[in-house]
Amino acid sequence: MSSRLCCRVLQRLQTAGSPPAASAAGSRSWITSPCCRLQAGPSCRGLSGSGRGTMNVFDRSMKRRQKNWAAALQDNNQFDYLRDEVGGRVADRVYDIARTFPLALDVGCGKSHIAEHLDKEVVERLFLSDISETTLKQRRQSEIPTLCVLADEEFLPFKENTFDLVVSSLSLHWINDLPGALKQVLKPDGVFIGAMVGGETLYELRCSLQLAETEREGGFSPHVSPYTAVTDLGNLLGQAGFNMLTVDIDEVQVHYPGIIEVMTDLQGMGESNCAWNRRSLLHRDTLLAAAAIYKEMYGNEDGSIPATFEILYMIGWKPHDSQAKPAKRGSATASFGDLSKISKPTNTDKS
Repeated sequence: MSSRLCCRVLQRLQTAGSPPAASAAGSRSWITSPCCRLQAGPSCRGLSGSGRGTMNVFDRSMKRRQKNWAAALQDNNQFDYLRDEVGGRVADRVYDIARTFPLALDVGCGKSHIAEHLDKEVVERLFLSDISETTLKQRRQSEIPTLCVLADEEFLPFKENTFDLVVSSLSLHWINDLPGALKQVLKPDGVFIGAMVGGETLYELRCSLQLAETEREGGFSPHVSPYTAVTDLGNLLGQAGFNMLTVDIDEVQVHYPGIIEVMTDLQGMGESNCAWNRRSLLHRDTLLAAAAIYKEMYGNEDGSIPATFEILYMIGWKPHDSQAKPAKRGSATASFGDLSKISKPTNTDKS
């Protein structure tokens, strides 16, 4: 779908439906984007809305419902421990860049787990964007002036070359078209800093469910969402038009009493599987077998079980003429073959 056609669709949606209300409270205000209406429902599974022909792996409307449900829990703050930890680490990487960003965007901000660690000296103004309205209403306080935008990460309602900085923490792994979602909103020489879960995340849970389901039912279905492998992350960022890429891996291991607690916390985080090919039903016998396999294969001596979260951190810059560029091919004045001819320095005694 071309950008002009997208604009026409959005204009029709605005004309047909009631206009979104916007209210201001201090330095915070709300913008409800009509883009969030362009959701793939059960009857329109196929390609994602970026126009790149990307396969639609995740049900975005289901993910919105999951996050709204999790945010509506009375004790939902007890499930924020992973997002709080990763959000702080993403903020640390923002501080590593010696510049002030006039305008920044947090994609999939949740309860603003990154913004609470930033200050005005680094980011002057910040847009908070998330697919879940209930989650945005529970955003945390920050000294940075913020603007909340309710929108799907795959349909960011911003013009090209808008932001000096784009950050994201534990949200991009649910986006069908990762390159298409981020490549246009950054200004030239703008930087993207993000974190997402990697392919080895929850491998203990995945293996336990597969073994148990194979034993009890003669086959297995995907109960854990597919995640991006670290080997593919550089290619994805390259397709998005970023250069000077930096990718590093961190591993966070959380210990739980049992498999039920693992799955309960995933639901409380809004991180349940939303792939189109997911299987919603899990038989009781299969779950009991998975719990036994989990403890047998991965259990600790104290009876707890570990759940591993592989966190992929990435930094990419939008190209600009002022950035350092590699020298032209063939412009070298020395050869690696000459390194062996370099004599080692000799120690001379001074009298």
